[in-house]
Amino acid sequence: MARTAQQGGFTLLEVLVAVAILGVALGALIKVGSDNAANTAYLRDRTYAHWVALNQVTRYQVGLEAVHGGTRRGVSEMADRRWYWQATLSDEDVRVEGIALEGLTRLELEVRDRDDADATPLARVVGFLQ
Repeated sequence: MARTAQQGGFTLLEVLVAVAILGVALGALIKVGSDNAANTAYLRDRTYAHWVALNQVTRYQVGLEAVHGGTRRGVSEMADRRWYWQATLSDEDVRVEGIALEGLTRLELEVRDRDDADATPLARVVGFLQ
């Protein structure tokens, strides 16, 4: 009696299809990981920029910075980085629920991560000073 031996296993086509599916899945995972890392860095930078802006607003509120109209630029250090801010002060009368508040100074503060006034600010804070 003759016995036929059959070998079990995958064909070359099955292996190629499996490798292609694995390649697409790993590519998608790498893309998601890269996007998450970039988004985390962006949110970290926005958080630091917001803190820099709030620190500058506080300096104006407590009188450490002179309150006069116009635009001022400066540099602050935070998290071993330089942050470039621009403060715009203007006299403004504000109405709140029908009540006029006069003699206020509007402070608009923008913070960027590079010294380029045309760059989009990472943080913008608006406050009022008496």
